[in-house]
Amino acid sequence: MTAFVRVCGPPNSNFLVGYPGISATLPRIEGKVEIRPATGVSAPVAISLVTISLQRRETIHPSADSVTKKHLAAPRKEITDIVGKEMLLFRCPTGKEYENVYSMDLPFVLFIPFGKGGAEVARRIPAASLQLASRTAETYYEMVVMVQQGHAEQKKYAFPVPIQRYDTLSSFGMYERSVLAEHVTDHLVTLCIEIPRWSYGPLDPVNVYIRLVPNPDWLNKARRVTIQKITMGIEEEITYNHEGDEPQRKVKTLAKQTQIVGVKMPEGGYLTNLGLVFPAKDIRDGEGVIPRGKQAFPTYNVSGFTTVGSLYKIDYFLTVKAHMQSAKDIPLRHPIVVCPLDHKACKDEMKAIEQAAKDASNIRADDPMLPAPTITKVNDYNALHTLGMTMVGQVRKPLIE
Repeated sequence: MTAFVRVCGPPNSNFLVGYPGISATLPRIEGKVEIRPATGVSAPVAISLVTISLQRRETIHPSADSVTKKHLAAPRKEITDIVGKEMLLFRCPTGKEYENVYSMDLPFVLFIPFGKGGAEVARRIPAASLQLASRTAETYYEMVVMVQQGHAEQKKYAFPVPIQRYDTLSSFGMYERSVLAEHVTDHLVTLCIEIPRWSYGPLDPVNVYIRLVPNPDWLNKARRVTIQKITMGIEEEITYNHEGDEPQRKVKTLAKQTQIVGVKMPEGGYLTNLGLVFPAKDIRDGEGVIPRGKQAFPTYNVSGFTTVGSLYKIDYFLTVKAHMQSAKDIPLRHPIVVCPLDHKACKDEMKAIEQAAKDASNIRADDPMLPAPTITKVNDYNALHTLGMTMVGQVRKPLIE
C-alpha cells in the first residue's frame, strides 16, 4: 500500500522558527511528518525507513533574459545540496523488513547552520530564497521526506519552505556607523565621501556627503580646474559562477542623481551633499492587486538584495563621480548592503528578534527535547480508531463515538 505523506508545522505558526543569520535565535524548522494510507480507507502501510532533510536548489542561466541568446547559450546550471544534517525519524527494528502501520506522526526539528563553515558548505549560513527576473538565477529550499517501504523503491516527497536572511537589517548598529572613502586620479584633486549608514532597503533615503579637496602641493594647477558636475548612483552587480573558472558579471544602474556645479576649484575645497531614494519594485499588477506569491519564494519589494550563493552573488555599490575640466574625472565606487526590508520594518523586527533569542536560550541543539513519535501499528488495541474506523463483527465500518 502506497503511503500518503505530508508535513505540518507548529499550530498557528510557520515551519521556520527563529531568524536565519542571527545565531542567538537558533534558527530551525519545526514540525511533524504525518504518514497515512494513500488509497483505500484502512489498508495498512509497510514502512521500513523515514528521514527528513532540508535541501537547497540553486540554478543560473545568465542569458535567460535575452530571447536571442537564450537558445544559443549553455543550458541552465543547477546544483542541489543538503543544508545542515539529514534527520532519521523512523527505522524498523532489527530483523524486521518493515513495520505495518495505520498512522505515523513523527516530530522533527532541523537546525539551520549559522556559522561561517569555511569550505564545508553544509555549515554555511544558507542564502535567502530568491528568484530574479526571467529566472536568470534562483535559490529555493525544500523539506524532503524520504520513505522506504519494504522492497519498494525509495520515494521522496518535497515541500517548499521559503527562507529569509536577517543579518543585513539596516537597524543593526554595525550598519549605522558612517563610512569614509576617498580617491585621487591625477594628484590635483582628491574626492572624499562620507556615507552616514551603509545598509538600505526599498524607498530608504540614500545620502552622501561629498568633498573635493585640492592638492596643496599643486595649488596653482588645482585652481585652474573647473568642477563641471557631480553624479551619484547605485549599481547592482550580479556575478554568475563566481566560484568557477569563467565568472560572468552583469552591472545595472538602479538609480542616478546629477548635480550641476560649474565652478572653479576653491582653495579651501568644495563641499556638497547628494541624495536619492533607493528604488522599490512595484509588486501590484495592472489593476492594483497584489498577486498570490509563489510558495517557495517570499514576496520582496526590491528586485534583488545583497546575497552570496554557490552559483551566483549579488553586490551593490554606491558610485560617485566628479566630472572635471582641466583635470581627469574622479570616479569612486564603494560597496553597500541592500536589505529586502525598509528601515522602519527593520526597526519593527528588532523586538521580535530579541524575544526569539530569549525563547532559544532554553533550547539545546544537541537535545531539542522533541515530543515522542505517535505510531499506530496494525496489532495495537483499537488501532483502526485512529483512522475513524472500527470492526463490527468481521466488517470494517466508520467509527461513531
